[in-house]
Amino acid sequence: MAADAQRIHPVDLEAAARPSAPLVPRDQPSSDKGDPSAANPYPPYRRTIPLSHSRPPKRNRSCFCKCLCWTILLLIVFIVAVAATLGILYWIFDPKVPKYSVNRLSISAFSVDTDLNVKAAFNVTVTAMNPNKKIGIYYVDGSELNVLYAGTRLCSGEFPVFYQGHRNTTVMALMLNGQVKVGSELLNGLQEQQRTGMVPLTFKGDVPVKVKFGALKLWKV
Repeated sequence: MAADAQRIHPVDLEAAARPSAPLVPRDQPSSDKGDPSAANPYPPYRRTIPLSHSRPPKRNRSCFCKCLCWTILLLIVFIVAVAATLGILYWIFDPKVPKYSVNRLSISAFSVDTDLNVKAAFNVTVTAMNPNKKIGIYYVDGSELNVLYAGTRLCSGEFPVFYQGHRNTTVMALMLNGQVKVGSELLNGLQEQQRTGMVPLTFKGDVPVKVKFGALKLWKV
């Protein structure tokens, strides 16, 4: 009997302490400090904001645009400056085109040998007029004067080298000589027209000059 009275039986303390009924009635709202998982069964919504990565500045393109703009601006300024300078010079000097005329062209010698070589000499009177008040003309070396018949050069010569001043008119007597081999048909036509006294001749001249604006002498043209 004593041994049975001292026998120890295990006791479930948790089962004894666990309430059989809920602490909060079902018809009552849950406590603020109740089970958080029961109050909010879903995780909180978090808004994801994408990061915006700013693009690096396009320095090369910006520098190119700036250089292009400056180049165009400088070009416009240069054109305007040149145009203004030319306009001022035109207003100051009032340039006029020189006038030239052939007053007389005559045959002083004409002969043909058996090989159809024509030797001819012409006397040419040329008038050069410079109507400008402030512009002078230098006639320089390298000129060439030609007399042609039916596109064939019969003789040639040179324009004299001299300076023609302001509002000046100069009359020059020039001598042109030449020798050329021609065909029989061209020679017959030339001799026939020579007998009638009406020979259609063409006078051409290539005369380089330098123009002087006041004290400024420009390049050869």
